[in-house]
Amino acid sequence: MEDRLLFIIGSPRSGSTLLARMLGAHTDIHAPAEPHLLTPLAHIGVYGRVDAAPYDPIITEEAMRALLADLPGGEDTYLVALRRYTDAIYEALLEPTHCRFLLDKTPAYALVLDFAARLYPRSRYVVLTRNPLAIWCSYVESFFDGDFEVAHAHNPVLERYVPAIARFLRESSVPIHHVRYEDLVQDPELHLRRIAEFGGFDFQPGMVDYGEAAPQATGRGLGDPVTVAREKRPTTSSLARWTRDLAGRPEAVANCARILDGLADSDLETWGFRRSDLEAELASVAPEGGPAARRPRSRHSLERKFLVALRRNIHHNGFGRLVKRIRHACDVLLR
Repeated sequence: MEDRLLFIIGSPRSGSTLLARMLGAHTDIHAPAEPHLLTPLAHIGVYGRVDAAPYDPIITEEAMRALLADLPGGEDTYLVALRRYTDAIYEALLEPTHCRFLLDKTPAYALVLDFAARLYPRSRYVVLTRNPLAIWCSYVESFFDGDFEVAHAHNPVLERYVPAIARFLRESSVPIHHVRYEDLVQDPELHLRRIAEFGGFDFQPGMVDYGEAAPQATGRGLGDPVTVAREKRPTTSSLARWTRDLAGRPEAVANCARILDGLADSDLETWGFRRSDLEAELASVAPEGGPAARRPRSRHSLERKFLVALRRNIHHNGFGRLVKRIRHACDVLLR
């Protein structure tokens, strides 16, 4: 499977669903819904820990390391065993489709990249980056109904994903192709041709017009449930959306500025962005006139609005075990 796997690596709201739909429209690529197959394996004791799991993570970590020390072949044998498991799942997904390649687009893999590279060092990794401020504003609007402070307290997306992906781009020795979202949507054919050459498959025009492909071929499932499904091909309409979302909202602009200040110049440049340019864009946000028209309501946005309101109310009026369980459920659903 290693030579038949394509990974899309990107943060939430980076455009990875769009890229997966385009690649999944290729007749030789199967792009199922996000499988989240590697993240649990990366936290079972050797490479990471799950402190809330129903076992003692410290004992487990010590036991696993002792096991590897006594295991013939050590870590290599352990990785082969893990790869047999993931290969079996990937092969089962791919076999009925008769496709040559399987595409795994799971944003959480960006937080376990060292493990992914150990497990599949010869697979191809397409790394997608996007203007970090656009990512953050899209994340807040899509999942937290525009509440920047609550969103940051729940999940500091940029502080988690920007350094992790930047380090992977700089240091990893696996096959990597880096593309910026802004470049992809402005010239999709050029960049899809480059990805196709990197991936070892032919370019097909149907990848650009992904909306004409059969639904089962375009990776429906987790990911952007609104915009990508509504469009039939890449569009540049989203490039300036984040500045309109911030218009007339000085507290949101200040939130973005604080987050940007905490990101390293080297990481931003590795992503393909200069701090001075991002700061200039942020400074250009209209300070008055009220915020731009809110995004059209959908079932997804209404569900998110309800979850955020419920979580916020529970946070301020928390009581009892049931309420804590409801809040935990909200946290899981808002990821």
